[in-house]
Amino acid sequence: MYPAELVKPMREDLTKVGFEELHTTEAVESAIAKEGTTLVVVNSVCGCAAANARPGSRMSLENAKKPDHIVTVFAGVDKEAVDAARAHMVPFPPSSPCMALFKDGELVHMLERHHIEGRPAELIAENLKDAYNEYC
Repeated sequence: MYPAELVKPMREDLTKVGFEELHTTEAVESAIAKEGTTLVVVNSVCGCAAANARPGSRMSLENAKKPDHIVTVFAGVDKEAVDAARAHMVPFPPSSPCMALFKDGELVHMLERHHIEGRPAELIAENLKDAYNEYC
């Protein structure tokens, strides 16, 4: 588990643009089950989360179509919530950071760590925008 003071600014990278933090299994289940589309970002302390995933997630919201709900869980901190979110991402193996788009509770688009690491935030944002344009 990472210290709260270490991850606070990393959490705020997403919460300041409207992402809701989820800390429990119940919160994750409720968020994913909501009608419409839900983007789940599994946040992380790693460099690719800072340079690529969080900025790409934020930039993706600059689109005409957007998810109805945007939520985040933090790997290495919110174990219960991360495990619950990852259970909905099967058959994809656990990775962090990662991003999943759900529509009416069903997984419709996934970006794993290997899609994020080493790729510019703009490319990640475009990938998500394409998914939003198709599913939102």
